Amino acid sequence: MDFSKAGELMKLQQEAMKVKKELENTLIEAEVAGLVITVNGEMKVEKVEFESTELIPGLSEAQQKVLETAIMDAVNKGMKKAQEVAAEKMQGVMGQMGMGGLMNGGLPGGM
Repeated sequence: MDFSKAGELMKLQQEAMKVKKELENTLIEAEVAGLVITVNGEMKVEKVEFESTELIPGLSEAQQKVLETAIMDAVNKGMKKAQEVAAEKMQGVMGQMGMGGLMNGGLPGGM
């Protein structure tokens, strides 16, 4: 194995981890009719909050909390499944290109 390439690979891996951490800490808010959803840069819902009763008038505080949790859990579950499906499809494409090992954390050329 060429040690300069191993060093480059390690440097790239460290950069990727740094970007991953930055994405985890990047929060984006979207609001529609008093419903605010906060998503991190890794597309995971961090928080769902009804700031008003505009969407569902008469919603009790307990119902609101249950609904906020259900929305957050459902969106995160759907996103995770979508990422799994996308990864499977990409793995097939990468395999056809002779790069299937990269999708599984391996090195090209069987290294």
